[in-house]
Amino acid sequence: MAPIVTSLATLINQFGIGAVTSAAGGGPAGITATGGVISDYEVSGTYYRAHIFTSTGTLNVPTVTGPGLVEYLVVAGGGGGGGTYQSGGGGAGGFRTNLSGHPLATGNPSFTVSTTGGNGSGEYTVTVGSGGVGTNDQTNPGVTGSDSYFGPPSQPNGILSKGGGGGGFYNKAGLPGGSGGGGGDNTGGSGGFGVNPSTPAPLGGPYAYTSGNNGGTNTPFPYGSPYIAAGGGGAGGVGQNGYNGTSDLPYQGNGGLGVQCLIAGPQNDGIGAPGPGSPGKNWFAGGGGAGSYGSGPATNSGDGGAGTDSAPPTGYAGGGPGGPDGQGGLGNGSPGVFATGGGGGASVSPTTAPYPATGGNGGSGIVVVRYQIGQLTAAAKATGGAISFFGGKTIHQFLSSGTFTVTNPGLSSVELLVVGGGGGGCNNGGGGGAGGFRSVSPHPINPSPGVYSVTVGAGGRGGQPAGPVRPGRPGVASTFDTITSQGGGGGGEVGGSNGGSGGGGGGEGNNGPAGTGNRGDGTNQPTATTVPSQGNNGGSVTSNAFGSAGGGGAGGAGTSISSGNAGGAGGNGSPSSISGTTTTYAGGGGGGAYLSATAGAAGPGGGGAGGTTSGPGAGSAATTNTGSGGGGGSTGGAAGGGNGGSGIVIIAYPS
Repeated sequence: MAPIVTSLATLINQFGIGAVTSAAGGGPAGITATGGVISDYEVSGTYYRAHIFTSTGTLNVPTVTGPGLVEYLVVAGGGGGGGTYQSGGGGAGGFRTNLSGHPLATGNPSFTVSTTGGNGSGEYTVTVGSGGVGTNDQTNPGVTGSDSYFGPPSQPNGILSKGGGGGGFYNKAGLPGGSGGGGGDNTGGSGGFGVNPSTPAPLGGPYAYTSGNNGGTNTPFPYGSPYIAAGGGGAGGVGQNGYNGTSDLPYQGNGGLGVQCLIAGPQNDGIGAPGPGSPGKNWFAGGGGAGSYGSGPATNSGDGGAGTDSAPPTGYAGGGPGGPDGQGGLGNGSPGVFATGGGGGASVSPTTAPYPATGGNGGSGIVVVRYQIGQLTAAAKATGGAISFFGGKTIHQFLSSGTFTVTNPGLSSVELLVVGGGGGGCNNGGGGGAGGFRSVSPHPINPSPGVYSVTVGAGGRGGQPAGPVRPGRPGVASTFDTITSQGGGGGGEVGGSNGGSGGGGGGEGNNGPAGTGNRGDGTNQPTATTVPSQGNNGGSVTSNAFGSAGGGGAGGAGTSISSGNAGGAGGNGSPSSISGTTTTYAGGGGGGAYLSATAGAAGPGGGGAGGTTSGPGAGSAATTNTGSGGGGGSTGGAAGGGNGGSGIVIIAYPS
């Protein structure tokens, strides 16, 4: 199997980056197309182009001179994990592919594109489903993930994968979906149905070949604490039951197995999650692990996507593991991995306050479309991420964590953009701060050749509409070599709570007459190789105002509120032309309005807008892979904050 080599490519269309037509197109499939992130590669003398969509967009097909056959991978969003205690893991999003030789391709139809197909002018809709939200109450299971789709605008004429079912809670069943959510508690909570050829269409509709499996089921547990719920189903196997009828410990309700799919190239580590085998990458749609109850060890919670007690690494196939044991901690479930369709892990009830604990969100889905091309026109000096060529530069874009491996000893320095994950907006409060923004050129590569880890930080979770933990969570730092960009600060809550500090500071929450809170500070780390700072402060709120402030962005502070009920706008993001086209990243989240006043606007660069009770009340989520802050929820009501956007790492060097 030959190393990955890539050719002229387009860049991320969801960020407004201009398309580039490939000189290597028009091969055996006769196709030239734009859209998504393009990765070209060779396998045994055959050349392919893959269009990778991690958020909703369009595949544009201006030229078709041959048969126009394409192969696809369509994975839906994973289900959210169940909350409180004894809860089931979220089911993985439905998995569909017609990739030649793949074991799950049987029954999935072929797909042909044309210049008159799609919407009539060669434009095909790509919808990437979001992950379902994990819950933290005893009233509702985890939320089912959203569907993913590739095809003409009018469904169901294309390829549709169903979102994963939410995990059950306490003694309740998991929800049906692409793969079903795991059942809750120790008294027989049943798993949700998954959609596959053996269970043709429990949800209705033409989904017989959406590959998914049922969530696990529980049987009564007679031996006392800890009590274990069941794992969510995965594309490659059912969720594990929480109790198997014996007294052998541990009673892990692991998530169902995921599935590997190398449609984007055997060396592409920019997508998917780890798994077994060689190469141990590009695994998708693992089920979320279940949570336990009581004072047992943390290992009694299920691993995401593991399938057995002798589990592969945590997060295998994208499923989130169940939360750690309570014992003084929150015990929240882990989220499914971004762009894998993995189910969210269920929570573990803490043994001491504060509680309840919260299930992890499901991982968002992904759509990949590939076809044969005639030849490759250039060779990269390194591997890792999705590789493209533009303006005389080779560009490696990491949308999730991976490895940058330098193969050419002549590569001595690179240009970098490292953006941390954005902070979450608060429930009833301030907008989240953007992740840290660091632009470095040149950055020395030593040793060369060499292997360098790349971490793409996740966005912080927005504050939940119920429970005592309301502020937005901070984003996670992104790193390359010695360069670190901090995660954004979370938005502050009602009553004048401070916004969190981070790459960009979170906005202060609504004050009212007695508030004394302050804005969150942006991290300022000037050096010879960085921009002047990683970000800016979140806005503040005076004591006679009821609106909440905006989160800080990479290019400007969040808007402060001195009076009135309106929310403050998120701070501006900062532009980068590392890809050859100027794109703005790291905008702050807008602050929530009091009641029906005007919500804070999203910071340019991908920030989420604030909420208002005139609709929508909840803050909007930030755009993925921009490092932007989530919007704050409307104050005066029970409205959640928006999640921060995940970060991005881009590495470029002369071709």
